[in-house]
Amino acid sequence: MQDGKNDLRRHHEQWLAKTSSQGKVREAVFTTVSGAPIEALYTPLDVEKMNFLSDIGYPGEYPYTRGIHPTGYRGRLWTMRQFAGFGTPEDTNARYKYLLNHGQTGLSVAFDLPTLMGRDADDVLSIGEVGICGVSVSSLADMEVLFQGINVGDISTSMTINAPAVNLMAMYLAVAQEQKVAFAKLRGTIQADILKEYIAQKEWIYPPEPSMRLIIDMFEYMNREVPQWNPISVSGYHIREAGSTSVQELAFTLADGFAYVEAGIARGLNVDEFVPRISFFFNSHVDFFEEIAKFRAARRIWSRRMRDKYGAKSSKSWMLRFHTQTAGCSLTAQQPENNIVRTAVEALAGVLGGTQSLHTNSMDETLALPSEKAAKIALRTQQILAYETGVANTIDPLAGSYFIEALTTRMEEEAEQYFEKIDAIGGVIPAIEAGFFQKEIAEAAYRYQRELDRKEKIIVGVNDFVEEGESIQIPILQISPEVEKKQRQRLADVRQSRDQAKVNEALDALRRAASEGSNIMPPLLASVRAYATLGEQCNALAEVFGVYEEPAVF
Repeated sequence: MQDGKNDLRRHHEQWLAKTSSQGKVREAVFTTVSGAPIEALYTPLDVEKMNFLSDIGYPGEYPYTRGIHPTGYRGRLWTMRQFAGFGTPEDTNARYKYLLNHGQTGLSVAFDLPTLMGRDADDVLSIGEVGICGVSVSSLADMEVLFQGINVGDISTSMTINAPAVNLMAMYLAVAQEQKVAFAKLRGTIQADILKEYIAQKEWIYPPEPSMRLIIDMFEYMNREVPQWNPISVSGYHIREAGSTSVQELAFTLADGFAYVEAGIARGLNVDEFVPRISFFFNSHVDFFEEIAKFRAARRIWSRRMRDKYGAKSSKSWMLRFHTQTAGCSLTAQQPENNIVRTAVEALAGVLGGTQSLHTNSMDETLALPSEKAAKIALRTQQILAYETGVANTIDPLAGSYFIEALTTRMEEEAEQYFEKIDAIGGVIPAIEAGFFQKEIAEAAYRYQRELDRKEKIIVGVNDFVEEGESIQIPILQISPEVEKKQRQRLADVRQSRDQAKVNEALDALRRAASEGSNIMPPLLASVRAYATLGEQCNALAEVFGVYEEPAVF
């Protein structure tokens, strides 16, 4: 065996020498989109320290490098979601029914900026933003319309919201009650990942500590009452969109996940009861092999940590389940039809990386919210991958590739180095307060921009292959100013028709729960059912918790 390796090393060295003297190499910087150097050729020498069973293994078995399900997509295809939400709840409800009728198998709700910030449609700071980047939801009345004619017990729903996640979850539960759907039947995910807001997306309300408390309250309540629901989707997507490298996305996302696990343990929750309901949300960027390696490394790191550090006994706790969205930051306003190709490549990486659900971006998303046609093309992209390409026929088809396995191991090792740095600072929240994550991402984004400026990296249609005088000829979805008027009027009607005494009583109970440390979900659900608005609920909590202001980082 050793003689065979020595022979391979000699042959490899001879090949390298011959190639360097005879082979032609084009002028280019051979690195991943994240800047990691890539060798000209990978051989068994690059994976010689790997043990197949302990490092790669079989699908559905520890360490889950090859996927969490033993049958892969032969057993069940990934869930095809399209992130959708715009204008009024009526507008978005119609889009959901359109997508479901065209083969989508799950809903993914996009909320507008006021909703994401916990503000009502009639808040002075909401002017001009209502319904623009997602659907406007200010009270249970909006949520009722959003899911009108859609049985929430028959679908899986994903909701992307963070600071007011507990509020929107309570609204969804109230809709289920009105539809007479048992909580135990509800399936889906709410993002809720507030740590990545402080790191990257910047949509927060309260300081980190009380925000973490709200999330663990939701863990505790949902695990008991809504057992099929994932009460958090730990998100690397927005970290990547902010300019991080692939390794930074991997490391910072998993570090956040570990922080939630530790907070749950500190609350007294059993690891094997709440960890299996933690899911993840990753970005799939355009560097095909790097992204596949990232997904495989994520599963391996998570399984080892859950088993060896946090003492999880259940294999369900060891399995990292994740949703993937193709990279919005890779899309270009120039030559937007090219985005269809980028999205297809990114979606294929997500599938070959073993994602459980997938959203494909539309070609026009750098210009506006997706048009109906663009959204359908994006959905058809997934369906072509699933039913025409053959990639779902065998499980983890790239396993054993010298390049893939070496890249997976390298990403795992580099992520571990980041974990050591975060631990040295004192953990995720101290690292946020010290500006560690923010500085790392800013420096990575700056390096990448410099590479684009020097044309070391090429973006077709942006810094090369540019068409002078190009005009964009694709239809753009326009949000009418009438949306804001309609939402303000609905809110006025809610305020007029509700029992104000019940609202006041519910909000007082919410403040007491926040002050006393009791679980926030029951009083929150009561306030939702009394038609207290999102803004009223968030303001009541802010009176107790305060409002966070980020320290300046240079």
